Amino acid sequence: MQAMNLLNADDTNLGGGRIQRSSSLVEDVYEAIFAQLMSLKIAPGSRITVDSLVKEFNVSHTPIREALGRLEGEGLVLKTHLIGYRAAPQITKRRFDELYELRLLLEPHGAAKAAALMDEVKLAQLQKSAGVMARREGKDERLRYSNFARQDAIFHDKVMEFANNELVRETLAHQHTHFHIFRLMFHSRVTEEALDEHEAILAAFDAADPAAAEQAMRRHIEHSRDRLLLAFD
Repeated sequence: MQAMNLLNADDTNLGGGRIQRSSSLVEDVYEAIFAQLMSLKIAPGSRITVDSLVKEFNVSHTPIREALGRLEGEGLVLKTHLIGYRAAPQITKRRFDELYELRLLLEPHGAAKAAALMDEVKLAQLQKSAGVMARREGKDERLRYSNFARQDAIFHDKVMEFANNELVRETLAHQHTHFHIFRLMFHSRVTEEALDEHEAILAAFDAADPAAAEQAMRRHIEHSRDRLLLAFD
């Protein structure tokens, strides 16, 4: 079975409905399901049936299963033998607190190290991954939200890469922190305020100021924690 109404990737509605083929059908299906998980259209803990996604996106079983396998690797989907797939449950308040404690221990120091080693090439990569220039990009709010969740993860991973501590980077990446915390709340405030904080971090990197970078990263993580705490009320 092949997707119908084949259009350019820019015309694809990844939040739901039929998938439009771009360079990779599997990638399109993955992005569509990812957007639904991030925006809570697929609720945490709910069952995900392959047949229903086949019908919704008008594609065969193969790209659906491949996309779900990738999401399983990212901790967003769970697969149970002979039962099938379901969305990963929401993180608990205790896990939330532990993740932010870990981030506050590691990321501000990493930002300071990255600032001390900053150069024009690294700064350009961080500016691209920070998502600041894509603040108003796209009309689909669910798609913007899921895109920002990914950009946020890439930005923070890049900072840790430029801090030159691969163990710290791997430790943070293994938690899939950004994907899980963005599933706590679907609200534009989460992205808009975070983008402002990214700009402050980038300004510190542009100045190659380790102390300012550490402070800006700490403030960003603390504010992120405070914004998302509302999900547990």
